Amino acid sequence: MIADILADTSGRMDRAVDAAKDDFSTVRTGRANPALFQKVMVDYYGSPTPLAQLASLNAPEARTLVVTPYDKSALKAIEQAIRDVPNLGVNPTNDGNLVRVTMPELTAERRKEYVKLVRTKGEDAKVHLRGIRRKAKDELDALKSEVGEDDLVRAEKELDAVTRAHVDEIDEALKRKEAELLEV
Repeated sequence: MIADILADTSGRMDRAVDAAKDDFSTVRTGRANPALFQKVMVDYYGSPTPLAQLASLNAPEARTLVVTPYDKSALKAIEQAIRDVPNLGVNPTNDGNLVRVTMPELTAERRKEYVKLVRTKGEDAKVHLRGIRRKAKDELDALKSEVGEDDLVRAEKELDAVTRAHVDEIDEALKRKEAELLEV
């Protein structure tokens, strides 16, 4: 029973770390990257639809991203959705067939803003991990009458080790992203 709780907690923490890494990839560096638009939602016939389902994204040049819609009638909505993305500072252009997005040069000040944003996302991910740990701890405490005190103490130590390992993994991803952002 304890092993099931720990395995479930570890799996949930793995997913939380993966989500944090995906979230880090949406913060731009000096290059145009289709992952920047991964979470962009387009108002397509009244319902929010992910951009990736409406268009193909590719980066023909280092600072240019080309969005080619599958349905040309969605062109204006795609252009507006990209324009509304916070923290990018881009102005997409529409030529009737596709949308071109030219990424502006990153200034030192803008890079520092992105580092702050990534740190905030990293801290949010750690808070989420601590929430998962707290829930697992509550589940372990509920087993107090069924298992011995020594088993519970051992399980809590293992839970702490699993949590520490996942927090360290987020910290490593955060360091890599910060280095990538500050790289000129």
